[in-house]
Amino acid sequence: MALNLMEGNEAIGWGAMAAGCNFFAGYPITPATGIYNTMLKLLPPRGGVCLQGEDEIASIGFCLGASMAGMKTMTATSGPGISLYSEQISFAIGSEIPVVIIDVQRLGPSTGSATKGADGDIQFLRWGSSSGLPVIVLAPVDVKDCYLLTGQAFNLAEQYRCPVFIAANKEISMTRETLDLEALDMPSIINRQMADSTASFLPFGTGGKQQVPGFLPIGGDRPVRQTSSTHGADGYITTDPEQIAAMQARLDAKLKTAVSEFTCFEELNVQNADTLVIAYGVTARAAKAAVRRLEKSDHPASLLILKTLWPVPEALIREKAASCQHIVMVEMNLGQYVRELRRLLPDKKIDFLGQMNGELIKPGQIMEVIAHG
Repeated sequence: MALNLMEGNEAIGWGAMAAGCNFFAGYPITPATGIYNTMLKLLPPRGGVCLQGEDEIASIGFCLGASMAGMKTMTATSGPGISLYSEQISFAIGSEIPVVIIDVQRLGPSTGSATKGADGDIQFLRWGSSSGLPVIVLAPVDVKDCYLLTGQAFNLAEQYRCPVFIAANKEISMTRETLDLEALDMPSIINRQMADSTASFLPFGTGGKQQVPGFLPIGGDRPVRQTSSTHGADGYITTDPEQIAAMQARLDAKLKTAVSEFTCFEELNVQNADTLVIAYGVTARAAKAAVRRLEKSDHPASLLILKTLWPVPEALIREKAASCQHIVMVEMNLGQYVRELRRLLPDKKIDFLGQMNGELIKPGQIMEVIAHG
């Protein structure tokens, strides 16, 4: 046993290394700077590259370029940086460039409060591109999740050739917990599917049921065409409606049809409970405490902790909510993911508990909503 006392930001860095990350670029911003510091310590001695860009836009641009050359890349920022990343996120979606993006959320809007946590970026992570096409967003609950979900994020980025977000939170990322890295079951490493470099190559071509094109690196033996503009399977810019529609449909389907394969969650089932609490991130810890305290009371509740937020795990949510008439959604914002529950569960009574004042939601607040439901 090798116990380590580390904060969530450090665990993200160690998880990235375990997943094969060999390139990091970022710009210092509270509360995400600890990730940059960790990567600066870990990457160069192992032959990797760690860069500080002149700003957030340059930093994610470095990552996309390195990824197109075949490297496993990660960047980290907070809400203001995600705003600046937006154009490059669209590039990564449309040109199918794997990259892991850590968003250590802090209280907004704008510069907000650099040392106060929130979950105010949840909708922005999903819809903060110019396409409306889906992305993958994972949400850690604790330091252990920071390590494991980062490994999962790299696998998903490689497998589906897309940006994958970790929706962390200041309260998780800057809290220290004891972790035994050797005892954790990190998922087996997945690398992007390589194309046959000796055969005819279409940079965005797929065949049969395949939804993700094979990869060849820019700068290799074969010319590889890459563009941020609308393109066909050959990588050339196109205005042909059929080619455009086919490309958009594939980009939409490659994640939405596969979400059940990478849905991560945790649950606490309580017998005879008619209330289901749904939470994610650091707030899930308070929700777990509340549900356990009420287990033998007159108001028992079950708990579903979502760790895959986007694409929405619709089948999971409907399944877990089927036996309950009362749903309580708890999140550190003024009501973002609860919109998805109201869309999916129109026949249920849905109560929302949220706040965005720099303070954590407490178990007692959750218990009160459950009891008065």
